[in-house]
Amino acid sequence: MANIPVSYIARNLFARKLTTILTAGGMALVVYVFATVLMLAAGLKETLIQTGQPDNVVVIRRGSQTEVQSGIDRTMASIVESLPDIATGEDGRKLVSKEPVVLITLPKRETDSPSNVVIRGVTDHGLTLRPQVKIVEGRMFRPGTSEIVAGRAIAEGFRGAGLGETLRFAQRDWTVVGVFDAGRTGFNSEIWGDAEQLLQSFRRIGYSSLIFRLIDTDRFADVKREIESDQRLTLDVKRETQFYADQSEMLVKFISYLGTTISIIFSIGAVIGAMITMYASVASRTAEIGTLRALGFSRSAILTAFLGEALLLGLVGGVIGLVAASFMQMVPISTTNFQTFAEIAFTFTLTPAIVLASLGFALAMGFVGGFLPAARAARMKIVDALRAA
Repeated sequence: MANIPVSYIARNLFARKLTTILTAGGMALVVYVFATVLMLAAGLKETLIQTGQPDNVVVIRRGSQTEVQSGIDRTMASIVESLPDIATGEDGRKLVSKEPVVLITLPKRETDSPSNVVIRGVTDHGLTLRPQVKIVEGRMFRPGTSEIVAGRAIAEGFRGAGLGETLRFAQRDWTVVGVFDAGRTGFNSEIWGDAEQLLQSFRRIGYSSLIFRLIDTDRFADVKREIESDQRLTLDVKRETQFYADQSEMLVKFISYLGTTISIIFSIGAVIGAMITMYASVASRTAEIGTLRALGFSRSAILTAFLGEALLLGLVGGVIGLVAASFMQMVPISTTNFQTFAEIAFTFTLTPAIVLASLGFALAMGFVGGFLPAARAARMKIVDALRAA
């Protein structure tokens, strides 16, 4: 015998509008939380991955996890800079930026609460190596001066970091002469100044990292081997994209695990709600079930029909939850990266993988909540079902 039509399954949900809305709403809330957490992790990861360029290489001290922890003396920097695989710029000099990276504490504009901000010293090739960075207000700092430029997120979010304002750190006053936009990258959460001036002010004798561009990106493995095997150097080498991806690993895992745990806990309530709804549906449609069986529909067809209702209920909730979560992409957010201990601004990111995972999660809730009631409906005997009418 043929299966029960899908239109029949859908009509039964619309016939019980209130219970359908309440149950689907509960599932939608769970899917909203689930999707939002995944979007949060994806946004953070994408922001840091996009910070790097595929043909750029980052060099830090061996064993260091971040630039702040790293230290490279001038002798090592000169050895690395002499490598023949480094590309040259239009001025004929090698595209290398030797950069000190330091954390300072600044108060936020809205709450006045302190947070760590990255101060990066860059050379004149710093902008060349980061084509995604554009000055959108004011101008670039002049080398050899106490001028700085701030990323858009820092300029908007922290006191003293706006165009024309003054920050005091490292026993000097620094004037913000420009604001730059680095797109959806981590550089938006940094302040840049002249590398040599920052070295002097923070009393550093070496750099935190070296960034250079390869002539041939396919030569990365050879360059990495050459630097890391040099007995004069104690350095680690990574592609810039991989380096920044690693910076997000710990926080992304924490957000994902915590969010998934919370979602699972919430889903128990949604599953129970779906189960109650489906049990009530079975109880109120006993005569209908008996009639369907009398017309020749098999037990498996009854099981499939009621399970289909539960899955459709889950799908409706999943779609509503996803639509609500998608609006979070318009909300900027900032947090402290556990690995760098610095403030980073990013946005929620909805990806096809998150859409599929969220809908799968919603369907799973519908299946778990609907299976037992559907099995009960399928087990009903024709005579007993018709007699109950």
